[in-house]
Amino acid sequence: MRDPAAIKILTGVLEDLKQEPIVRHEAGEALGAIGDPSVIPLLKKYRDDPSPEVAETCELALDRINWLRCNKRRDFPNKYSTVDPAPPMDRLEVIERMREMESTGKMEKTRKQMGKMKVITNDVCFLKTILLDENDSLFNRYKAMFLLRDMDTQKSVQALTKGLKAGSALLRHEVAFVLGQLQNKSTISALRASLENTEEHEMVRHECAEALGAIATPECYAILKKYLDDDKRVVLESCIVALDMCDYENSTEFQYADTLANLATA
Repeated sequence: MRDPAAIKILTGVLEDLKQEPIVRHEAGEALGAIGDPSVIPLLKKYRDDPSPEVAETCELALDRINWLRCNKRRDFPNKYSTVDPAPPMDRLEVIERMREMESTGKMEKTRKQMGKMKVITNDVCFLKTILLDENDSLFNRYKAMFLLRDMDTQKSVQALTKGLKAGSALLRHEVAFVLGQLQNKSTISALRASLENTEEHEMVRHECAEALGAIATPECYAILKKYLDDDKRVVLESCIVALDMCDYENSTEFQYADTLANLATA
């Protein structure tokens, strides 16, 4: 909605250390989505938060607001009608970054890491390198991720699945969200692996569950049913919502939140 009237409430949520990190993360992300420069001091305060997910969210929100100000933009629309934490990387920027890496000798290191002995000319390969670069800024990695999403090819989708193994839980959860937007069946196994990993951060598992719900195949339905008694409440509830999403995608009729009732009578 990006309504500035919500800033006061969202500020209170972000500042409330008794709230779960996933809730405070959503508040920080919402403040970045609104994009009002008045919240910059608040976001700077919490970019050093003890919770890595909250800290990284605030850092991203700051980068988003600064990008909007520098580019004199209010938003960067996309075909999914979502308010994204970062814009997709511009293709001219991709070319510039490739040239920069070539001039500094980093391209040779990248080629060796990828097992290639020629200059990388494939946008997908290069974007995947940025996505997985733990030394790059999270904002740049998000920009690469959103360009891979917008490319929406089989190669770009598979490159995105590699992000589910990134070091940042925040990035992994956003990758899962993006995979849900794409609804590509080839990503089911990767999403399933993250959902089944009980050592994975709950916010990542939550997004993986919802992504499976968006893909909505019988296999997805079967996977989600297995986690209706998960120890993590956010995962359990996400699976309930995701099962409803499966029903919605596969039926001409939809009654919100009736999955548990249907399962009880099955």
